[in-house]
Amino acid sequence: MDTADYIAIQNLLHRYCDLLDRGNLDGVGAIFAHAVVHLPGMDKPFNKDAAGVAGNYKKFVRLYEDGTPRTRHVSTNLILEADGPDRAKAQSYVMVFQAADTFPLQPLVAARYQDAFERVDGTWRFAERIMETDLYGDLSAHMLLDFGQGA
Repeated sequence: MDTADYIAIQNLLHRYCDLLDRGNLDGVGAIFAHAVVHLPGMDKPFNKDAAGVAGNYKKFVRLYEDGTPRTRHVSTNLILEADGPDRAKAQSYVMVFQAADTFPLQPLVAARYQDAFERVDGTWRFAERIMETDLYGDLSAHMLLDFGQGA
C-alpha cells in the first residue's frame, strides 16, 4: 500500500463524515453500497444494501431546516494496514459534536470504526464497517428515536 492508497482510504473515511454532516443520507448509503455494515442497535448487518443503510439513517437522524443534522463528525486515531493484495483494514475513532438553536455545542457520542476496504478496478471502497459506540452524551437533539444507548 503506497501513499496514494493511504490517502484514498483516508478520504473515504472523511467523506462518510462529510456526507453525514451535510445531511446527505442517500450519499451515506451509497458509500456503503458494496459493504457489510454493522450498526449499533441493529439485529443484523446491512449486506451491500445502500438503500437499507440510508433508510436506517433517515429513521434515526434528525435533520433541521437547513437539511443537516447540525453535527460535526471528527475522525481521529486512524490505524491503517494492508490486508493482502487490494485489501486494507483500519481502526479509527469518531467524536460527534452538535449545536442547534436550543442546544449548545457539545459532544454527543464517541465511537470506534473497524473498517475493511477493497480496491476494485483501481478504486478503493468500503467492504465492511463495524461501528462500536461506547460513550454517550445528550442525544435528544440528534436522534429521532432511541436507538438503545449502550448497544
